Amino acid sequence: MTSPPRLAVPATVPAQATLRRLILYALLFALVVIAASGVSGLLERLFTSGAVLASSDVGGLALSLAFTLIGGPLALLLWWFVWRRLDDEAERTSAGWGLYITAVYAVSLIVFTTAFLGLASSLIGQRGSDWASALANGIVWAAVWAWHRWMWKHPVKPTSHLDDGRAVVGSVFGLLLGAGAGIAALGGLLDVAVRGFPLTVTVEPWWYPVLRSLVWAAGGIIVWWWHWFREGGRSFRTGLVDVITITVGVFVAGITALGGAGVVLFVLLRLAFDRDDPMNELLEPLAPAIAAAVIGSLVWRYHRLVSGRRSPETVRASLLVTSAVALTAAASGVGVIVNAMLAAAVSPLAGGATRTLLLGGISSLLVGGPLWWLAWKPRKQPQTAADIPPGRRIYLVAFFGVSAVVSLITLLVIGYRLFEFLLGDVSGGSLLDRIRAPLGLLVAAGLVAGYHFPLWRHDRVLLAAVQPTRKQTIEQVILVIGSQQNGEVLARGIAEATGGARVTVWLRADDGGADLSPSGPGSEGAASLAVDGAVQEVMGALAGVTAQHVLVVLGAGKTPEVIPLRTPPK
Repeated sequence: MTSPPRLAVPATVPAQATLRRLILYALLFALVVIAASGVSGLLERLFTSGAVLASSDVGGLALSLAFTLIGGPLALLLWWFVWRRLDDEAERTSAGWGLYITAVYAVSLIVFTTAFLGLASSLIGQRGSDWASALANGIVWAAVWAWHRWMWKHPVKPTSHLDDGRAVVGSVFGLLLGAGAGIAALGGLLDVAVRGFPLTVTVEPWWYPVLRSLVWAAGGIIVWWWHWFREGGRSFRTGLVDVITITVGVFVAGITALGGAGVVLFVLLRLAFDRDDPMNELLEPLAPAIAAAVIGSLVWRYHRLVSGRRSPETVRASLLVTSAVALTAAASGVGVIVNAMLAAAVSPLAGGATRTLLLGGISSLLVGGPLWWLAWKPRKQPQTAADIPPGRRIYLVAFFGVSAVVSLITLLVIGYRLFEFLLGDVSGGSLLDRIRAPLGLLVAAGLVAGYHFPLWRHDRVLLAAVQPTRKQTIEQVILVIGSQQNGEVLARGIAEATGGARVTVWLRADDGGADLSPSGPGSEGAASLAVDGAVQEVMGALAGVTAQHVLVVLGAGKTPEVIPLRTPPK
């Protein structure tokens, strides 16, 4: 009696190596963070206390010493162990090493950048009293960043995993920081121009906050420029860079620009038709909204141009994202308008609040509607299957699905309010006043769903018209052959040729199996031709077979034998 064959042990080695690297790099990351925190704590005490490190906080000093004198040597020892193992290409190209470098690079970049920028901005007007902490953190984490960037760019042991990730992390952080601070700086400057000097001018000059925001904006722009141009973030032709470009540069920037433009239009409409509030309160959101619209439009326009130079898929994705943002704004405006009209019908005397709500909905609709029309082009919809771009069906399904979920939730809310009213609760006003807000959302979601569902069905009809009729109804093929290697190759070929049928390979116990593995010069090409020929023979033998389960027997030099099978009765 022979014992069953033993499982191959090497198959578990990759999993063990991956787990070992995960534990090793996670421990190294923790030790580096601990050591950096300890060193920055000691530096802070040195800056503030001079030679008297302990001062009054003995516990804090003990913690910093423990982190530095215990965590620091352990981090260096573990790093030296890891660094020596990087002579092995498998270690150097592993995902764990790339993830570690990216994680520490991102954390150190964010910490030292915000520390130095906070220190620089605090010097304007001498507001900062905690300069020692910012300076210590900036110095230590800048050293950590430079150390890991050196490992990233090492001439002998460079990382080859997530190179684009580090450039993307730096560019996105710099872009968000620069754009946000730029909006704050421009908004503060415009606010002085629109409303005059703020009340805080008695405490400090009005330009101090603007200058502090400009410091942060300049730092963010420098970080973005360094990673986008110097580190080659824009030159990476990877899916990650495309996704980040669309997500941050088009989606987030588009929301910012569109929201700012909507608020600007809302303020202008209120100035023209709704002046019940004091002028200073009416103009309060105008300056930040203009700044958001200007900065957001610049970022959005730049990334639209960048996506246009990358790939056709990226261009189409940017258009779909722009259309989605604009449609969301327009649909929200429709819902608010319906809400305001119902409010006017319920309480005709409450004119001020209702008018403000109506103007908000109109501004959102006027901003989002034209942009959606330009991005989506409803008059130029696909007329053939070839005109349907990739991603369009996902876009249609996503909007139809989201609008269906919103409709369901609003129906539940309307039902709750209805039963609450019928059961005698008089604290919520009239029935129409209770349901006007969810009813407005229901109308907007219904319009969105009613528009996108017919488009999805139309595209489905176009695609179905050009798809070939499936002649095979085979779901499972049991292939009997003499060689395991040939069987695996044939199984893949038969599965593709039958449109995804499941193929199970059985080996013949006799010596009558087909041999498709010739030896000698050119054996690889001959074997490939032999396998292709065998697949063609099998498909020829399967022609006309409509059974769901088929047995195929291959013999040396013989025509494949096909036996249709029936599922046994249960």
